Amino acid sequence: MPPKARITKEMILDTVLDLTRKQGFESVNARSIAAQLRCSTQPIFTCYADMEEMKREFLTFAYAFYENYVQRYGQTFQGDPCLVLPLSYIAFAQQETHVFQLLFVHDMELDMAEAKDFYREAGNGTKAEAFAKALGLPVEQGRRVFLDLFFYAHGIAVLSAAGKVALQQETGEKMVASLLSALLLREKQGGEYGGRSLHH
Repeated sequence: MPPKARITKEMILDTVLDLTRKQGFESVNARSIAAQLRCSTQPIFTCYADMEEMKREFLTFAYAFYENYVQRYGQTFQGDPCLVLPLSYIAFAQQETHVFQLLFVHDMELDMAEAKDFYREAGNGTKAEAFAKALGLPVEQGRRVFLDLFFYAHGIAVLSAAGKVALQQETGEKMVASLLSALLLREKQGGEYGGRSLHH
């Protein structure tokens, strides 16, 4: 009789991702993972001290899944490269609803008392700087545009994930492109609406 396959962290994380994609992270527990892997719960707690440790590692794993999705989206997208991040974010919410809700609604680490706090989260500043460079904007202007574009895309994405709106890709692309054009015009005119800056 062949020896039983050893259960690894990678196998557990793949299983949790599969469960999350199909049923939502609420369906994930030691028993549901074990049932999927056809093993007892013991190997799970050999790999992880508890389910909280597993969740922390899974959030990193799931975010890598999202980043891979963005990369693949960008490779096939034929429009303005500056639209890849917001449009892929919306598409991810539509196509990977449960994973999106876990990462960007329920367990989103973003804690903002004011708009500029967005850049306290690791990675946002780097993305904004690359975005500014692609648009040929000074960094500070690029950060303003990137932040406003994120808020807009996040709103559409959350509504999409909640089943409240169902945008076709072409419609979403036109909406986001129109906003980007308006934001760039604002920056060209001095970064203000009605003579008053929106960001302090």
